[in-house]
Parts: sequence; structure tokens; C-alpha cells
Amino acid sequence: MKQKSVAALVALACLFAGRTSALEQPPADCTPNALNIPGAPYPCIFPDKRVTFRVSAPDAQKVRVRLGQGFDMSKGPDGLWYVTTTPQVEGFHYYTLSIDGAVVADPATRTFFGSGFYNSAIEVPDADADYYTLKDVPRGQIRQQWYHSNVTGAWRRAYVYTPPGYDANTKTRYPVLYLLHGWGENELGWFTQGHVDVIMDNLIAEKKAKPMIIVMDNLNAAKPGESAAIYFARGSLTQAVVEPAPAPGAGRGAAPAPGRGGRGSMVNSAFTDMMLTDLIPMVEKTFRVAPGRDNRAMAGLSMGGAQTFGTALANLDKFAYVGGFSGSSGGRGGFDPKTSNNGVFADAAAFNKQVKVLFLGIGSAEGAGTKTFSEQLTQAGIKNIYYESPGTAHEWLTWRRCLKEFAPRLFR
Repeated sequence: MKQKSVAALVALACLFAGRTSALEQPPADCTPNALNIPGAPYPCIFPDKRVTFRVSAPDAQKVRVRLGQGFDMSKGPDGLWYVTTTPQVEGFHYYTLSIDGAVVADPATRTFFGSGFYNSAIEVPDADADYYTLKDVPRGQIRQQWYHSNVTGAWRRAYVYTPPGYDANTKTRYPVLYLLHGWGENELGWFTQGHVDVIMDNLIAEKKAKPMIIVMDNLNAAKPGESAAIYFARGSLTQAVVEPAPAPGAGRGAAPAPGRGGRGSMVNSAFTDMMLTDLIPMVEKTFRVAPGRDNRAMAGLSMGGAQTFGTALANLDKFAYVGGFSGSSGGRGGFDPKTSNNGVFADAAAFNKQVKVLFLGIGSAEGAGTKTFSEQLTQAGIKNIYYESPGTAHEWLTWRRCLKEFAPRLFR
């Protein structure tokens, strides 16, 4: 009898160990997220785009994945927390974890700066990812460039893409695209989340785009004495003394400092001044840049798109190409071609002569505002290009696709 009891206990232990081992291994058809740290099997992504997450939080009472609408996790027999989501949209998506109410990044993935702080991310495989996939083609370089701004009184950092052959072709001068990130991101966004270098290398190799320099700077620019709080993470993270959340329907607190813009205005006059006074002269002194407005373009995503329209349309003597990716100066009602943007659209013939490309890109899930703006411009006689990314919202896959469509139209 004693021997039978011992045998039963051993069999039970082996069975439990087998189940634990099975739980520790992701399903065979669940591929580790491309952004995981080396060796991490989770998060993993199924062919139908469901995502399974695993978290080690042995003392936690509640764990939740903050992705989209959010997903509550369950504790498994191995003491780890698991959840499998509904199918996700293709492309790059930020996410964080809530562990007993504390919001943290998932240590199983790399982190990316978005929404004003560092997030984890997943990359749901895209059937159309060929244009941002590394290939055996000549490669350009991403260069880090520090410079001092007289406008802001501070040192600033830009990242600069130089095309393949830049160092070898010492007599060649290149046109320049100034490319901006969105709210809560920084000058690394287009490089790390947007794959700008891979996209451009592939386009240039296929002779779909001209070789160009791309300058990526940080939207966060404030003159001495101004507040840069509009660019900070929202909530207690950036508050020395935590302010209570506003009541439903109330405003967001004190008005921003003059010139900083608010929720209704995302154009930063300090950035425009800094760009014209400090950034462009630094780029043209440091890099082999082709001179003149015909060799200069500006584009941006979201807040960066609004900034592009605010800066470039007010300085058409300096820019011949303008692009807004999920961000522009219209589409939210009240557009009047005679008065909007200080009347820059009032004379359609003059505008069309100055601006060689006016590009408006958006995700199909973002609403009809940008399409409406494009139609209003067309009705006013303003030539523009409207592009809609199928199936995507306000996210990096939309903006990668916009860059793929915009870059080939430049400097022709």
C-alpha cells in the first residue's frame, strides 16, 4: 500500500511538471514578437494576429495588458500570468502593463519613447512589409548630430540620414527633407519606430526615390522662460506636486504659456524660429546640402504634421514640398481658403506655382477629416495629393506607408 501511494505521488508530480513545462513553451504557431529581448518567447503572435503575453508577477493580485481596450491576465499553475488577445491590426503598437495599478513596461521587450515615456511594443507582421524590410542593398547611415540653439539657449540633438554613397561621392550635394515625429515622441521616433533608413535605402535602390538627406529633430523647443509642458507625459509622472484629475467636462488646467499652443493649436512658434535660425544653418554648414527652396522639403506626423504646415506654409520662400501624415492645418471644420493659414491658399495659381507637392496622408480608421480637407483644397483650386492607408489608425504603420508614398514625389 505504501509503495502504491509513493508511486501515485510520483506520477502526480510528473503530471504537474509536464503541464508546467507545457505552459512555459509557447504554442508552435505562436511566433515571438520581433521586438522581444533576445531569447524571450513572449509576447508571441499567432498567424491570425492574436497575441499571447506572459508576465512574472508572483505577488500581484491583478495584472492587465494595456493594449487597445486592455486585457486582464490570469495566473497559471506555474505562477505566471497569461492572456491571449483578440486579433490585432498589423504594424507597430505600444503597450504597457498594469500590475496592481502600477503602470510599467514589459521587461520582455525593447522599449520605445511614446506618449511622453518609455513603452513596450509589439510588431504584428504586415503582409506589405517588404518596403521596410532589410535587404541586400547599399545602406545609408543614421548620424547623431548635437548642436547649440541660440533660440532655445540649449544643446539639441538631431538624427540625420545620409543616403548610400554619401561619404564616397564627395562632390555631390543632396536635397533635404526635414521630418518630424508626433506628440510624446522624440527625434528617435522615425529611426526606431518608423524604419526611415530602411524605407529610404529600399526606395533608392529601386530608383523610386532620389537620394536625399533626412533631418529628424525634436519638436520640443522652448525659448528661455517658456513652458515646454505640452510635450511632457500626462499625469503624475511629470508633476512635482501631483494635481488632482479634472472633473468630467472640465478643462485641462491652466492655459499654456503664450506661443506654446494647446489642444486646439499644435504649432510651436519657438520651433519654427529655432529651425530657421539654428537647425537649417547647422545642417547646411555640416552636410553637403543642395541650396535653395527647390531642394528643401518638410513633413511630419500628427503634431509634427501640424508643425510642418505652420512652419512651411508661412515660409514658402524656403520650402517647395510639404507633407502632413495624420496632421495638417485643416479637416476639423472652419476651413476658408481665403483666410486659413494667413491666406496662403487665397491665390491658388500662385500657391500651385510655389509648392511642388502638397501631400495629405491618413489612416482609413482615423475619420474623414483629412479627406474633407483635401476635397476643400481641390475645390479651391489647390493641387494636392491625398493618400489613405488601408485598415490603419493613428499609428506607425500609417506613417511608414505615408513616407513610402511621399518620398518618391520629392525633388523631381
